[in-house]
Amino acid sequence: MDSTVRQPDSVGKGGSPVAAFFKKLSPKHGKPKPDKTQMLVNVLPTRHNIKVQPITVNPKEEKNCNWKQAPSVTCNTPPEEDLSNPEGIPGFVISNKIHFEQWKVAEIQSLGAVFQSVNIYNTMQSGLNGTGKEYYNNLVENEDEAVVVHKLASNKICKLFIRAGPRKFCHFDPKNVRAAVVTCGGLCPGLNNVIREIVLSLYHLYGCSEVIGIRGGFNGFHDPNLQPVLLNPKTVEAVHHHGGTFLGSSRGGHDLEKIINFIIQNDVNQLYIIGGDGTHRGAHKVSTECMRRGLNVAVVGIPKTIDNDVGLIDRSFGFQSAVEAAQVAIRSAKVEAQCNIPRGVGVVKLMGRSSGFIAAFATLSSNDVDLCLVPEVPIVMDGDEGILAHLQRVILEKGHAVVVVAEGAGEELLGKSAETDAGGNRKLPQIGEWIKKEIEKYFAAQGTPATVKYIDPSYMIRSVPANAEDSYYCGMLARNAVHGAMAGFTGFSVGMSNNEMVYIPIPLLTSNSPRLMDVNGRSWEQVISLTRQPNKLPASFVIDAALEQEENVALLETLRVH
Repeated sequence: MDSTVRQPDSVGKGGSPVAAFFKKLSPKHGKPKPDKTQMLVNVLPTRHNIKVQPITVNPKEEKNCNWKQAPSVTCNTPPEEDLSNPEGIPGFVISNKIHFEQWKVAEIQSLGAVFQSVNIYNTMQSGLNGTGKEYYNNLVENEDEAVVVHKLASNKICKLFIRAGPRKFCHFDPKNVRAAVVTCGGLCPGLNNVIREIVLSLYHLYGCSEVIGIRGGFNGFHDPNLQPVLLNPKTVEAVHHHGGTFLGSSRGGHDLEKIINFIIQNDVNQLYIIGGDGTHRGAHKVSTECMRRGLNVAVVGIPKTIDNDVGLIDRSFGFQSAVEAAQVAIRSAKVEAQCNIPRGVGVVKLMGRSSGFIAAFATLSSNDVDLCLVPEVPIVMDGDEGILAHLQRVILEKGHAVVVVAEGAGEELLGKSAETDAGGNRKLPQIGEWIKKEIEKYFAAQGTPATVKYIDPSYMIRSVPANAEDSYYCGMLARNAVHGAMAGFTGFSVGMSNNEMVYIPIPLLTSNSPRLMDVNGRSWEQVISLTRQPNKLPASFVIDAALEQEENVALLETLRVH
C-alpha cells in the first residue's frame, strides 16, 4: 500500500479541487481559462451591472467547516429596462430581486493533498477495438467541478457541490488497487446492482483486478465465520436480477480498531460502504482514522435507505422500486374493502421510521387511498376533523375505505419506546394493528360495525429486485463512486442533487439526516387533495414559506449551470 506522505509545506496546496477551483490554469496547460465564478457571471448579460467581489466571513458564524467560502456575485438590474428578451435570449427574463452575497462550496477531502498521486492519465480500459482503451467524452477538470446548485439557505446564499465524474488523472495506479465492498443495515432494492456496478467499473473502466466483498456488514471485518469473497465480472454477472444483497448484511458490528486492522492486513486502499446515515457515520470514523494513521485509503459511501430519508440528495436508490411494490398491497386492501359489504376497510402498513415518503408516494401512485398517516403529521383521532370521522364520511359516500399508515406514525399517541435494535434504531409501537382496532371500536360504538382487514407488506417491498429506474440510478451511483475514489477523494458520499450527480462530504450528509417530508410542501398537499382527509396540523407546523420557496425556485432555474 502506498502511504508515502508529502512534506508538510505541500499539504493542502493543489490537492483539493476547491483550492484549485477559483484559480486560472497555468500557462503550461495552454491558454488561461476564467475562473468558474466569472463563467457563472457571464451567463447573465453584463449590461445589468453584475459585480464580483471578495467578502469576509466571520469564522464564528461559519458553523460547518465543510462549506468553503467563494467570491460573491451580485446582480442588480435597472428596473426601467425592457427585460422581456435580454441579450436576444427568447423566453427568458432577468429578475431585479435576486442578489448573491455568498457562494459556498462543499469541500471534499483529497488524498492527493497528503499522499503522492501517481497521476496516470484516465482512460477507459474496456475497449474491444484491439487497443484495450477507450477515451472519455468528458473529463471533469478543476474549472468544471463546483457547478451544481444544491439549495439556497436564503436569497443571498448559494451552496454548491463538487460535480461527480471521471477526473483527468488517477490518484491510484489501477494495478495496485485492492478494493473492498460492504453492505450494511437493512435491505433495499438495488443493493446487488450497486455491488455489481462497482465491480464492473473497477475492472472495465480502470483495469483493476482485485476486489473483495465483505460479508455480513461491518461484522464481516472481524467475524472469523464471515470470510471475504473475491468479486469479479463473472461472480456478479447476474446478481442484479435478485433482491437483497448477495454479500449479506447486518446492523451494528462497527469495531473501528478491527476494521482498520483488516484494511492494513489485507492491503485495502479503496473501501466502498453502502448504507444509511448510521452506516455513513461509521464510514466517516473509518476515513478519519485512516488519515490519522497515514493510510492512503479512499473511503466512499453510497447512501442507501428504503425510507428515502437521507438528506441533501434528491432520492435514494430502491425507493421507487419499494413504492412500486407497495401498490400490490394497496390494491389487495382495496379489493378486501370493496368486497366486505356493507362497510369494509383495508389498512396497509408501510415502512417509514421517521419520514413518510413511502406512504405518501405510494398513496399518490395508487389513487385508491382515502387516508394516509405519516410520522411528520400528528394523528388527530376524534372530532369532526379527526381521522375516524373522516373514514365514516368516506364509507357513507363509497361504502368502503383504504388506509395507508407509515410504521413511524402515531408515536405522539402510543409513546416512544426506550428500546433500540442492534443498529441503534428505536423500536416502534405497532401503529398498524392499533389503528385497525381503533377503527373497529369506533364503528362498533356508532352501531355500524365495520370489517377491517390489515396488511403488512413491510419486508416484501424492500426485498424485491430494483426496477428499471432504480437499476439505472444504481449504475450512476456506483460508477461515480469509483470515479471519485480513483481520483483520490475520500470521506465522501455520492448522490443526485438538483438532478446532477455530485460528491458530498459524509459529515454534511449525516448532519442533515434523517430528513423529514415537508408537511407544508407540495407532495403532502397533493396527498391531502387526493385523500380529502382533514389537514389538521398544530400551529407550530404552519409556516409561511411561500416567499422563500419562490425565491429559491427562481434562483435554481436562473443559475443552473451544466
